[in-house]
Amino acid sequence: MPMRRYAVFGSPIAHSLSPRIHTAFARQTGIALEYLAIEATRDTFPAILAASGVAGANITLPLKEVAFAHCRSVSARARRAGAVNTLTRSDAGWHGDNTDGAGLVRDLTERHGVDLRERRVLLLGAGGAARGVAPALLDAGIDALYVVNRNSARADALADALGDPARVHARGWDALPTLGEFDLLVNATSAGQTGTPLPPLPMALAAPRSVAVDLAYGRAAVPFTAWARAAGCAQALDGLGMLVEQAAESFQCWHGVRPDTDPVYADLRRLTDTQPASD
Repeated sequence: MPMRRYAVFGSPIAHSLSPRIHTAFARQTGIALEYLAIEATRDTFPAILAASGVAGANITLPLKEVAFAHCRSVSARARRAGAVNTLTRSDAGWHGDNTDGAGLVRDLTERHGVDLRERRVLLLGAGGAARGVAPALLDAGIDALYVVNRNSARADALADALGDPARVHARGWDALPTLGEFDLLVNATSAGQTGTPLPPLPMALAAPRSVAVDLAYGRAAVPFTAWARAAGCAQALDGLGMLVEQAAESFQCWHGVRPDTDPVYADLRRLTDTQPASD
């Protein structure tokens, strides 16, 4: 079988663990592939993607909404999200999918034993990462989703796109002190990854049984997970498990086989515990 090329596109991207993950999946399943990390900005992405020769691609910060607009066709879950993290080349053009939400839900429920049914959820951020996970959280049976963003108009836009006004509520950041406790708190902002400090969060958002998860991992997740521990959350998680699970979903889209994620997660957990990173 000829070796096919795949890549993850984003900015910054040199730190990405995606090449290591997909190389491990390929070794496990006996599939020959080359997987690269390619730097691209919003402006340069279309040209760099076209010149790359890849058969498929993962998309990360800040390109998920740009990639959505670049697709000839998209999956139902990508359409609901309005953002794409997985591209597959076809004769007709690029097909887009979004595996972020499935990856988060699988990590929370199967790896960490979190029951999402009837839970009250706070989603911080309204960009591509938030758009990717929000539909899957709703599908998992949560009771209410509060989308909070510093730009309240973006929170409103995401809430409108989700089309579930009975369960989805948009708020500005200044409303946080009035919202009460949440069972699950999800940080989907890019603050830790861009070097921007995470805005202050009221301790009253957390309860003793709350679970907090940052969609970033390693060093980028430290400010939010440290806050969660200080606030008394039962679990303070980073996004490493989600990263591995969404990658497995992408791998299955491309190759028709789902790899075993547990040994890959364990390997990366050891790596990031000694060499913090973010994706």
